[in-house]
Amino acid sequence: MINVKFYLDKADKSKRSPIHLVIRQKDVQVKVATGEKILKKDWDNKNQKVKETEYTHKSINKFLQFLKQETEKYFDSVPHTLFTDKKVKQLISSLVNSRKENADVKIVNEDPYELQGKVKTTFVDLFAGAGGFSEGFLQAEHGNRYYDFLLGSDINENCELTHLARYNYQLGMDAEFLRQDITEPDFLDNLFKKLKGKQVDVVCGGPPCQSFSLAGRRKKFDRKDDLFAHYLNVIRVLRPKYFVMENVKGILTKEGGKIKEMILQEIKSIIDLKEFPQLIHFLAKLKKIEKEKSFTLDCYNLRLQFESASEKELEKLRESYIQVIENKFRLLTPKIADYKTSKTDININTIRHGFNLLKRSKELAYVRKKVILEKAHSDLDNDFFSEKFDLFLTAIESDSIIEQIHDSFKRLKPAKQHQNEIEEIISALEIYNYSFEECIQGLMPFVLNAKSEIEFEGILAQIRLYNIDQPFVALASNYGVPQNRERVLFIGCRKDQKLIKTVPPTVDPKEKVTVFEALYDLDFVGNDEEKFGYEQIDLKSKYNGSTEKMKSLIKKRHIDGKPDDKKGLTYADWSKKGRLNGRFANAKNPFYVRNFEELENQLSHMVAPLHNHKTSKQNDDVIKRLEVILTEGDYDEAKVKLKKLGLDSEKRNYNVLKPDSQSPTVMTIADDYIHYSNPRALTVREMARLQSFDDSFVFQGKRSTGGNKRKFEVPQFTLVGNAVPPLMARAVALEILKNID
Repeated sequence: MINVKFYLDKADKSKRSPIHLVIRQKDVQVKVATGEKILKKDWDNKNQKVKETEYTHKSINKFLQFLKQETEKYFDSVPHTLFTDKKVKQLISSLVNSRKENADVKIVNEDPYELQGKVKTTFVDLFAGAGGFSEGFLQAEHGNRYYDFLLGSDINENCELTHLARYNYQLGMDAEFLRQDITEPDFLDNLFKKLKGKQVDVVCGGPPCQSFSLAGRRKKFDRKDDLFAHYLNVIRVLRPKYFVMENVKGILTKEGGKIKEMILQEIKSIIDLKEFPQLIHFLAKLKKIEKEKSFTLDCYNLRLQFESASEKELEKLRESYIQVIENKFRLLTPKIADYKTSKTDININTIRHGFNLLKRSKELAYVRKKVILEKAHSDLDNDFFSEKFDLFLTAIESDSIIEQIHDSFKRLKPAKQHQNEIEEIISALEIYNYSFEECIQGLMPFVLNAKSEIEFEGILAQIRLYNIDQPFVALASNYGVPQNRERVLFIGCRKDQKLIKTVPPTVDPKEKVTVFEALYDLDFVGNDEEKFGYEQIDLKSKYNGSTEKMKSLIKKRHIDGKPDDKKGLTYADWSKKGRLNGRFANAKNPFYVRNFEELENQLSHMVAPLHNHKTSKQNDDVIKRLEVILTEGDYDEAKVKLKKLGLDSEKRNYNVLKPDSQSPTVMTIADDYIHYSNPRALTVREMARLQSFDDSFVFQGKRSTGGNKRKFEVPQFTLVGNAVPPLMARAVALEILKNID
């Protein structure tokens, strides 16, 4: 039985005694310095820990316990015949030295010498999550250009914890983080404060989109559905040269493609305020020609002014717009109804009250947001409540209010001589709800009648701030990621920049990185185990009979996945070395913390070569079930055998990883995947490898969560599964650098 103890050595001149770890087992005795020193009075030898009288007692005790556990695990896993003083000392010393290095490193927020004189391209990462976009952008360099990370934003504290640990504490960057809901009224104000007047060249982000996903049932009035509008509102204000919006493939087909078209319309509706007066002057010219339609053109004029208004101005403009229509209706009312009818008729009351509702669009938007949040909080879906909530939410939308007003006019059955005035009111209400692009389409008949198409198109070319081609589907495995993850990318290009239509693949179909390449060197962890260091993998003993076949899967590659036998590294080696091009030579060693308190206390950082490599604790039945599925190679094919053995499960799906191909889309639940050679789920680190994160990128906080907590918490598995693969983000970032002016 191994005996691991701590003791105090002789005190130094400051009367502080070094803490040593000593190991005794039969003929083996090893003594190693832990790097910690304390006063003799602060040591509790009986309980083998530092007393509370030492102000750093928590962090030192945590570290000592970590050393003890790792030492005991080493002795449990290594045959006694292989024990040597040297190997044990190396294990403990590496952990001690890594921690000491992190404490000693003083990172200065300056660019390394090789980047001086090069051009910075700044970027902001919205809906940042773990930081997949951020990682990919920081990896990208082209010519004399590289990326400077200004700010990340998300609503979850574990996203912020992971961001601060990676970019501020580990890499030494001064990138800001804004933890706030993008829909909150003061989000933009706080964003500007964090940016401190810095120009933003590129904005990237993927607004959460579960309601757009093909993977599950779609929810109506999901609280995430309107985040696109808020994302684009940030674009309107920051006016970056390029922006990238990532989403699931399902967005292309949602509501028959209408959502996609709506997004494209909104992007094309972002205007250049400096050129906007041209359009207003053009409308004045049209009004002189179309005198009979002057009211309608006045409405277009008023509506278009919404585009250049601040939030406070917009509220007043909206109210003024509806007031103009209401005044027209007030003059019309005596013509279509007598006094008594005008005061009591339900249709006229509906029209009047509809105007009241439209004038209170800000208040209704607030109510809508609160109801949607409550619907999400109470998980209202597939029940008798959800439909009633949805009916209410539909009723307070401006589209529904305008439709109700229109129907009320129809039921009044006014005389034909008043039909033209009613049509003008209805048309004015529709224009009120138009997007900028719909206004442009609505003006086209007037433009054609005035024979001013060329002039109008010229004005529009100057007014539209962004150009965009159709969104395209990007397959992660085309960019060196060992995963067949499909994502839709919208790339908006400011009018003074070159249009980017797609991002070319970096690998050919036959060159793609395989699951085996990504994971083989991590295959040294068993059931309910956690490893903090790399171990040698003996492929010959592990794959007896198929060793050469498995070895042939391991290829040397360029950083982007392209095979490169001369100067390349294996995918596993890239993951260990890191893909940040040596930019952060003084970066601290990878470390893990549970919360912000530990992050701020450097001595509480758990420093080790490898993190996030812990397996779940699975009982015998689960292991047997996974063995059967692994042997059969497919869950559906294994179901009959599982039932016979009494091992069947209600679990919807298991994905058996194929070593010689790519993994399916990495989701947020590790139990959905079975390792290609062991009957177990994947670790966070293995999922991160399939996503193309470097091993030095540590996912902080809780490892997993369950039940209703999944709605509010973002643990490690969720951070990984929701992330943009960094290598795919790198390819996007590189394409922008090649084109940006």
